[in-house]
Amino acid sequence: MFKDKLFLVMLVLGLLTIVAAAGVVTMNRGDGQEQNPYVEMQGQENLLAGETETESQVSVAGESNAKPVPEKTQEKVAKQESNPDTVVQEEAKGSSGKALPEAKAVGTGQDAAKALVLDFADTSRVGWPVMGNVVLDYSMDSTIYFPTLDQYKCNPALVIQGEVSSPVYAPANARVAEVGVNEEIGNYLMLDLGNEYTAVCGQLKEVTAVEGEYLEKGQLLGYVAEPTKYYTVEGSNLYFQMNYQGVAIDPLDYLE
Repeated sequence: MFKDKLFLVMLVLGLLTIVAAAGVVTMNRGDGQEQNPYVEMQGQENLLAGETETESQVSVAGESNAKPVPEKTQEKVAKQESNPDTVVQEEAKGSSGKALPEAKAVGTGQDAAKALVLDFADTSRVGWPVMGNVVLDYSMDSTIYFPTLDQYKCNPALVIQGEVSSPVYAPANARVAEVGVNEEIGNYLMLDLGNEYTAVCGQLKEVTAVEGEYLEKGQLLGYVAEPTKYYTVEGSNLYFQMNYQGVAIDPLDYLE
């Protein structure tokens, strides 16, 4: 019995001791500050602030990348929509502001004619500048009779009958070497055929060719004019002379 009582007493004391110890621990916790279970990192506030600023900058940057269209570009677009040809002409100017040479169509104008090869030779042939009867033949070896002048003399050319205002054509590919007027043969053209061959067409009016111009065979030169006082009896005609190295040659030897 005594042992049983002693055991109970010791058990009660042990429980009381445990309860008292638990109370002391609880009081100590109540007096201290509660600790943050998460580990604090230095510079965390700065890091968060940096992230906030970065997000803000990214958002603003996305809006500021779009640049306004320059006024000149807007004007150019407006011009191109209203008149594309004007824009092309403006773009054809160089950096100095001077207009660049304009491109020309192939096969037109004097530039195209310059591509013609003037290579006339003894075997070459020319076309009739005007169709008609030969009124006076070429004659440099002997004299022939000129009705209007009522005299005999040498003739360095062919006098070909032609109605007034009949068209006169280039006898071959040529360059207009001279445009002039003469008392005897009136308005005339001297044509350079190449290789020192030339041709003279006189008794013309309304001359369409100009000096320095390149002509293709068959191209219009002008029209048959009223005859000068040297050919009134012979009537309206075309004066056609050919020369080689400055000396008259018989055109009949080269006419087709």
